[in-house]
Amino acid sequence: MDCIFCKIRDGQIPAMKIHEDQRTLTIMDINPLNSGHCLVVTKAHAPSLFEADAEDLQAVIVAARKVALAIQQGLKPDGLNLLQANGAAAFQSVPHFHLHVIPRWTGDGKGFDWPLTPGNRDHIMKIGERLRGLLK
Repeated sequence: MDCIFCKIRDGQIPAMKIHEDQRTLTIMDINPLNSGHCLVVTKAHAPSLFEADAEDLQAVIVAARKVALAIQQGLKPDGLNLLQANGAAAFQSVPHFHLHVIPRWTGDGKGFDWPLTPGNRDHIMKIGERLRGLLK
């Protein structure tokens, strides 16, 4: 398999590892949005959220909270983003489930904001009904 995160997990590629447990590995992002930007990666290879094991996903959020608390204590950011992308259309660059933990400071100029544009209420309701039916 030619997966960079699997190679990091297996020690084939160096990385700054900051946390590890049975199901997850947390590394520093080598292309950080801000100082302290980390990635919490499932140890088991899963291309995206859709294929990931539920227990691995639970472990990722627990690990992300631990890392976020360390970031909060050590770096004292004004805020923090958790970002997770699935598929190229969502700008997922590595096809292995991972969660970005990104410290944010007021005025850092990095973005992630988009203009609030009211949606069509009827359309929202129809989509909501459709999804609710699939979740039963």
